Parts: sequence; structure tokens; C-alpha cells
Amino acid sequence: MVEAIGRRRAICIMAAAAGLPLLPFAGSAEAGIEPVVWRGQALGAPATLILNIDDKVLARRLINRVVAEVARLESIFSLYKDGSTLRELNKVGALASPPFEMVALLEACRSVWDASGGAFDPTIQPLWMLYAQHFSSPGADPAGPERQALDAVLSRVGFDGVRFNRDRIAFARPEMALSFNGIAQGYVTDRIVDLLREAGMTSSLVNMGENRAIGAQADGRPWRIGLAEMETGSAPDTILEIVNKAVSTSSASGFHFDPAARFGHILDPRRGNVPPLYRRMSVIAPDATTADAMSTAFSLMKPEAIQSFLQLHPEIAVDMVAG
Repeated sequence: MVEAIGRRRAICIMAAAAGLPLLPFAGSAEAGIEPVVWRGQALGAPATLILNIDDKVLARRLINRVVAEVARLESIFSLYKDGSTLRELNKVGALASPPFEMVALLEACRSVWDASGGAFDPTIQPLWMLYAQHFSSPGADPAGPERQALDAVLSRVGFDGVRFNRDRIAFARPEMALSFNGIAQGYVTDRIVDLLREAGMTSSLVNMGENRAIGAQADGRPWRIGLAEMETGSAPDTILEIVNKAVSTSSASGFHFDPAARFGHILDPRRGNVPPLYRRMSVIAPDATTADAMSTAFSLMKPEAIQSFLQLHPEIAVDMVAG
């Protein structure tokens, strides 16, 4: 049986996660501002919004706008929501007049796919379904899918088979399918940050599946983000301090297809399931879209390849725990 998936990433949000200390709130109180906190869902993941704002009526209006925007973006990117744009594309294999947001996200996907040598690839969905269906079948072979089945599915994986522009999206090969699970939560987080900044917010912590800070806390101290291998962990193994940065974490322990926990959710689009290299991979970047995608890509890259990438991108940093 496939385990129920709660959240792809394993990150503890020190500001708001249940059971963890509300560390950033102390500074806000000292500054005379009582934070407004909203908790909900975004693309199936727990979401949290912390606003340092005196005007509670304006805060409520902003939260209502955030909720509406998240719902709108879910109707585009969700793999599971009936009638979503992504589900229609995967079903038909082509889409005319796609939403601007989907084209923008595909452009971001192409950039990370290129930069990671194919380690990040949103066409991974057929491979995910192969493992899910295999381990959901009675008497499933604990060694995983047969090599022949794996090779057949891998022939349908590859971002070079996605053709897109502002007028049309189409798959170049039959039975391809996209999943934005490795990037959409970061993109949604960035869109909410844009919305809040346009409304004049200067101090906020946004978590729509990934975390991004607007400014610092109300008293000028950095926001504090706790990192852990599992979201349900009782305490973080590392605490990051961020201002105007985003953080994303991927962990092989976040979800397994099989009861023996040999086959995890971080699948290599070039080879299929591979042994995890890291227990936790956290990426700090200027935006959540990049942090989200690179945390997945780095999870499949050797340390020397990660180091080479970071030398070319000094704006990005990594905090990882080896396997």
C-alpha cells in the first residue's frame, strides 16, 4: 500500500508550527505589534501567513485576498483538483491559450532543468505513477517495478519533450504528464509575497508550502526558520535566520511508496528510484520558486556538482545533512 502523503517537504516553521516555540513572535511583541497569523492549506500542504501589521481590518482584507489567490493558482497547478488546468493538460496532451502563470512556471522549470543537468524535471509524473501503482497492487514485488516497465516509463520522461509558448503547450511524446510538486508551492509563495508587497507590507513571513520572508521581524531581527528531516520532528536540527530570503527543504524521509521505506518520493527522472544521498537538503535563495526546485535537484546531485553550481550562483546557499 502507498502511504498517505501529507507534505513533500520536511520543514519546521519556528514561527508557527504546532508544538514548536513561537520564536519570532517575541520580537514582534517587543516592537509593540501583535502579529496577525493565518493558517490554512495551499496545494495540499499546511500554509501559514504571519503579518506584522497594526491595522487588523487591512490584515483581514489581505488574508482574504491571499486565500482567493491561492485558490486561483490551485485551479491551475493542482494534480488532484477536478478541472485544474494541469489535469486537463495531462489528460489531453496539449493546451491552447494556457494561463500566463503556467507558462511562467514552465519557463522556471526549463531554467532549473538546464542548470541541474536534468536532475529537476517536472515530467516525472509517469514515473511517480509507476511506483504508486506497483506498490498499491496486491502482492507487489518489494524489489520494485520490473526493469522493462521502468525503461518504458522513462522513455516518456524528459522536459525536452514539452513544447510551450504563450499560445500553446503540447507534449512531443505520447503519455507524457507533468507534476509541479517540486516547484509550484514555491511559485505560489512568491506570488503571495508579490501581492503583500504591492499592498505595502514590509514585515511578513509567508509559507505556502515553502517559506519566504518579507523584510525582518517588527523589531528588526531576522525571522528564524527551524530545519528538520521530518516535519513532525519534536525539535529542529538547525535554525536559520533570514531577511528577504526564501527557504525550502526536501527530505527522502518525507514519503515512501513501500512499507520497507526503500523507495522514496524523490525520483531521479533519468534513472528512476535511487538511494538517497542526503537525509535533508535545504536551500536558501532570493525567491521560493528557486529554493523549491533546487532543493529537489540538489537531492539528486553529488556534493561536487552542488559545489560547482554554488560557485556560479553565490546568491544561493545550502544546509544539508548527509545520508
